[in-house]
Amino acid sequence: MPANTAPTLHLLAKAPIAGQAKTRLIPLLGAEGAAEAHRQLLQHCLANACQALPAERITLWTALDHEHPLFIQLQQAYGIQLKPQPPGDLGARIQACLQAEPGPAMVMGSDCPSITPAMIQQCAAQLAHAEVVILPAEDGGYGLMGTCRALPELLTDIPWGTPQVLAQTRRRLEKLGLTATYPAIIWDVDHPEDWQRWQTHLGTRKESQRLPTE
Repeated sequence: MPANTAPTLHLLAKAPIAGQAKTRLIPLLGAEGAAEAHRQLLQHCLANACQALPAERITLWTALDHEHPLFIQLQQAYGIQLKPQPPGDLGARIQACLQAEPGPAMVMGSDCPSITPAMIQQCAAQLAHAEVVILPAEDGGYGLMGTCRALPELLTDIPWGTPQVLAQTRRRLEKLGLTATYPAIIWDVDHPEDWQRWQTHLGTRKESQRLPTE
């Protein structure tokens, strides 16, 4: 049965090192620009997470440089926990997050600015009655997964980085007899057109926040 305790939330993030972070944005932004884009996305996603849940229930799992100044800055600013990502493929790293502590847990991408605080809260609430909650992404993956308990067999042999990730995960859920909910469809920032979409979204939001002139 799903647990009644409040879920923890985990974000996976690389250090914003030029040439090693958001490399698919390099053709548009250059190596330094892509690293800066990664930094901005991580800060935005973490801010949304901390609006949705208490900081003590949020962990940022680091990669490339666990002592990077950005990670230290974010820890001090928000009061979150930092942990190094373990070795292994994405499935192994997600699973490590989901079973880091007893009870329900969620893993969220650090490049999914379309995941709002309300969505995170909705996913947390649904884990009170569903075994698994997923926010599917438009590209065939997902931006957030939550489980009510450790499910080590769920994420093995998934074709990570392909458009088949969600479909394969759905088949695995069915095979295991697990109930899942899908509260919203989101999009993440992987390619230059995704970055441009995000910049357009930011510009539209800033415009809508301006006070009308008299």
